[in-house]
Amino acid sequence: MKLYISADIEGTTGTVSWGQAGRPDSNHYDWPFARRMMTHDVNAAIRGARRSGATEIVIKDSHGTSKNLLIDQLEDGVELISGMGSGRRGMMEGIDESFDGCFLVGYHGMAGTIAGVMEHTISGRIHRCWINGEQAGEIAISTATAGHLGVPLLMVSSDEAGCAEAQRLVPAIETAVVKQGLGRYMAKLKHPSVTGPMIEAAAEKAVRDMQSQAYTVREPVVVRIEFNRSEEVDAAALLDGWIRVDAYTQEYTADDWATAHNALRRAMSMASLGAEAN
Repeated sequence: MKLYISADIEGTTGTVSWGQAGRPDSNHYDWPFARRMMTHDVNAAIRGARRSGATEIVIKDSHGTSKNLLIDQLEDGVELISGMGSGRRGMMEGIDESFDGCFLVGYHGMAGTIAGVMEHTISGRIHRCWINGEQAGEIAISTATAGHLGVPLLMVSSDEAGCAEAQRLVPAIETAVVKQGLGRYMAKLKHPSVTGPMIEAAAEKAVRDMQSQAYTVREPVVVRIEFNRSEEVDAAALLDGWIRVDAYTQEYTADDWATAHNALRRAMSMASLGAEAN
């Protein structure tokens, strides 16, 4: 059984703020702790999946510049995709039709989620994002990318709000709730000695039962982004195919999910240029 794991950091054990779940600079003083917890949660998922017969596991480090997971501390025999490149699948880079299933470990709720720990969608510039009229975040984007290739989502670990979001999208998945959000930067945390076995158990059951079907997005695909500021749309709306709806919002129609996903990622990147224009 061949398994793909996409790992983020905001929904991992023990993290509650950007000071932890950031990157190696002075603004993120406790990032070493967060990357250690991210590695802890991924290892738990690997162990559980292997108990139910997963024989080949590929992991994508999907947070920030994607150099968070400590490869020397990962369970042996896995492959890790780390760093930034030119691929078109974003947080799901490296996935293809050969995988039997996927996990999302350490993911978080979409922008606007009440009591979602560090809730956001890809970038802090995004106020809202929609796929075919339904609000969507990173969980939906990654699940759709896997589903477009026929790969089902089997398990998600996150905070309570993130797991609920995933189950609304794919009801048959297994989930592991590692914390309960009490605000954007506050949570009731479970100890690693609890979350590790919890993630292992969810992963083991997910691979053993294989209850989920691949999630597919209705075509043609209409994606919409509402940015926080109008100058971000000034830049992003220059991209071909996007229609500006109002000062903050733009929309794109694509024949399939892969094209829509690429358009989303390009617009989000372009918006950063607009933000720097003042």
